[in-house]
Amino acid sequence: MSDMHKKNPEEAWDNRDLGATEEFVRKVSKDREKALDEKLGLQIISVRLQKSLINDLKKLAGENGLGYQPYLRQVLTKHVRDEKNKGDKHFNLGNNALK
Repeated sequence: MSDMHKKNPEEAWDNRDLGATEEFVRKVSKDREKALDEKLGLQIISVRLQKSLINDLKKLAGENGLGYQPYLRQVLTKHVRDEKNKGDKHFNLGNNALK
């Protein structure tokens, strides 16, 4: 760790100077992955998207420091939250995931 990182490690983590290389990555077990999905209320789905849309999502996600799947989850969550907040009486969600 450099002297700059020792003085301000939080900033080094935030701007990805620390912890963003493959040496810090490891695959978790299927059990831990399942437990995490359960804890976060996540469910695996399959959806077909145009290749050009996926490429655009990957570019936008990269600009935001994310993979395209977490980025897509953010985009969808924001869209649904915005629609829900419009107060449309015809739009009634059955779960509390977006409160």
